[in-house]
Amino acid sequence: MQIVVLPGDGIGPEITTATSGVLRAASERFQLNLRLEQHAVGHASLKLSGTTVRPELLDIVRAADGLILGPTATFDFKDEAHGEINPSRHFRKNLDLYANVRPARTYAGRPGRVGDFDLVVVRENTEGFYADRNMEQGSGEMLVTPDVAISLRRITRACCERIAHAACRLAMKRRKHLTIVHKANVLKIGDGMFLDICRAVAKAYPGLAVDDILVDAMMAHVVRSPERFDVIVSTNMFGDILSDLTAELSGSLGLGGSLNVGDRYAMAQAAHGSAPDIAGQDVANPVSLILSTALLLAWHGERSGAVRYEEAARAIEAAVAKALGEGRATRDVGGRLGTIAAGAAIAEILQAE
Repeated sequence: MQIVVLPGDGIGPEITTATSGVLRAASERFQLNLRLEQHAVGHASLKLSGTTVRPELLDIVRAADGLILGPTATFDFKDEAHGEINPSRHFRKNLDLYANVRPARTYAGRPGRVGDFDLVVVRENTEGFYADRNMEQGSGEMLVTPDVAISLRRITRACCERIAHAACRLAMKRRKHLTIVHKANVLKIGDGMFLDICRAVAKAYPGLAVDDILVDAMMAHVVRSPERFDVIVSTNMFGDILSDLTAELSGSLGLGGSLNVGDRYAMAQAAHGSAPDIAGQDVANPVSLILSTALLLAWHGERSGAVRYEEAARAIEAAVAKALGEGRATRDVGGRLGTIAAGAAIAEILQAE
């Protein structure tokens, strides 16, 4: 399996190094023959090549079997005409990675903030209120006058249908419960269409229980009783906010895995940002990116029919759980290890099993 690795900015290189060690351990144990091909992206690429994402990088990724993108300083990149491309947006849009799958769960020995739970947020990834990706050309935001800004949201039937199917397929593999999160009482046309399409798609999955909750009420419900939820599907911005909340409720945003998936490609990406304030201090939690790469291995295994990749993914998740339970983790989740040592602990557990 050929994987392109883009370390990114801030803490990106550190957590990518820790993650690469875990992948090498998994590759050795399960005979995965992983080949990691690293390229610069973000500020490092801007300095070397005058652009945050070199034009040829997209073809390199398309020729590989998967992509790992470390956190990047997306807020810094404002002018594409001067090479300041948002790497996350670039790959999500050009690879058509329409489903952002974000599991959140608690771990034995490391309780969540609101009790035990195990759920997945499935977020539409290519349109909605994200103005940098919902137009064929230009941006969905415009400054009409110095005092008036307009932001456009795009909702399409095709995108609603495919994210609904992605969520339903996942729910059928889990506890067969789908929750649709929306704001159709106010956004009657856009969210109304999203809700109607999700309900219609779900009817094609026998035995699937379906309910729906307004997004503002959902924020209360998921804090009060997260254990009642299984798979949650929502539009881009609502799903983004909700998945950060559920990851934090599990113990830390640093525990949230994230996989961006399309029909042909997938990109593992930590759920958090580049955290430049702690970069280079060996304190960043690598678990989010490690779990994201486990999701990437599982995706590749399911797609290719090679069961050993799915077995490796489960083993990585189990090793993470054991490391957290033993306190062999970074300080933000109750441990005493640095970034590299935390990754090494997970790799050691993986090899010892």
